[in-house]
Amino acid sequence: MKLNEDSAEPLFQQIAEIIEDMIIAGDLQKDEQVFSTNQLSETFQVNPATARKGLNLLVDKGILYKKRGLGMFVEEKASSIIKRERKDHFFEDFLLKTLKEAEKLNINKNEIIKMITNYGEGD
Repeated sequence: MKLNEDSAEPLFQQIAEIIEDMIIAGDLQKDEQVFSTNQLSETFQVNPATARKGLNLLVDKGILYKKRGLGMFVEEKASSIIKRERKDHFFEDFLLKTLKEAEKLNINKNEIIKMITNYGEGD
């Protein structure tokens, strides 16, 4: 787990994304306690406020929940929430741009499907 300090993405968002990655990979299960603010602060060498902001972002998205005096825990539907959000971003950030570029190049839907289907067959 490492943060990219050269990235345009804020550190607190990177921390949130690392925790999300751990959830969808199955490294953190529903109702399992996640790292504390202090643990994240020490691990990533960031201000505790930055770590807290990353955790609170996940609480706001419904991925984590707080147990007063105990810490943060993984929500039951966290994995499906993350995957749904990432699928939406995947379409908007990658596929939509690809489809618009294909349109400029007069590549039709059938050609795109053929490219995808044939991808990796020559290996």
